[in-house]
Amino acid sequence: MSDTSAAPVRRHGNFPQQFLQGSGVLWFIIAAIGQWMFVVYILGAYIPRTLGGSFERWNETGLIDGYVQNDALGNFGFISHVLLAAFVSAAGVIQLLPVIRRKFPAFHRWNGRAYMSVAVFLAVGGIILVWVRGTRMNDWAALGTTLDGVLILVTAAFTLRHAMARRIDLHRRWAMRLFLVVNGVWFVRVFYMAWAIASGGAGMHRTMDGPTDILVPYLAFLVPLVLLEAYQKARDSRSSGFKLGVAGLILAGAGVTALGLFGAWMMMWSPNILIFG
Repeated sequence: MSDTSAAPVRRHGNFPQQFLQGSGVLWFIIAAIGQWMFVVYILGAYIPRTLGGSFERWNETGLIDGYVQNDALGNFGFISHVLLAAFVSAAGVIQLLPVIRRKFPAFHRWNGRAYMSVAVFLAVGGIILVWVRGTRMNDWAALGTTLDGVLILVTAAFTLRHAMARRIDLHRRWAMRLFLVVNGVWFVRVFYMAWAIASGGAGMHRTMDGPTDILVPYLAFLVPLVLLEAYQKARDSRSSGFKLGVAGLILAGAGVTALGLFGAWMMMWSPNILIFG
């Protein structure tokens, strides 16, 4: 009798936690879809051109510095960076799926090792491309990309450290942080397009030196990190109000991500996929 009467109270009391978790799941689903959209874009835009030997056509996708004549090493570094970005986009989503972790632990471990190794390689390679090859919009954006690269190295180290020590909860928290900073460049595209649609491009200049152009490379990984930290604290908190407030912020982040993905696909990614080109 007492168990039955208490059940509705427990369900009602759990609503803030369930709402918080639901908001997090929704954002992850939207981001996961966006990651696969990015993978489709990379493969569709670069594989046919590369296999066909039309390397100069990399620049048709609106790159800052894609193919550069007489720069074989730089060109190889660029296309390696791009194609490996497709791998980490796919592998990162797979790595965070609970069903993979539970049912295929061996695959989870090996995929995680490959993911972290490639992420570290991309972080170092990205910094080299920015400062040695000069592949950057402006110096402020380059500093943002460099900071993101350093955070990838730091979060990868902590993720691996806690995994090796079997501190699974800490490992998962750092893995989430790693996932966000690895996708910093992806978030840049998403945030740019969300802001362009919402504001009409306020603060964005063709020379890529407007206030929005300078801020987005930093906000693209700092905002998701702040929201993740808020989510983790709210999940551990006993305050229903805090949980609901953070859930609202997460839903707003999900909405911005969905808007940016729509803009990125319509204006940046799908036009550059030349299936028959």
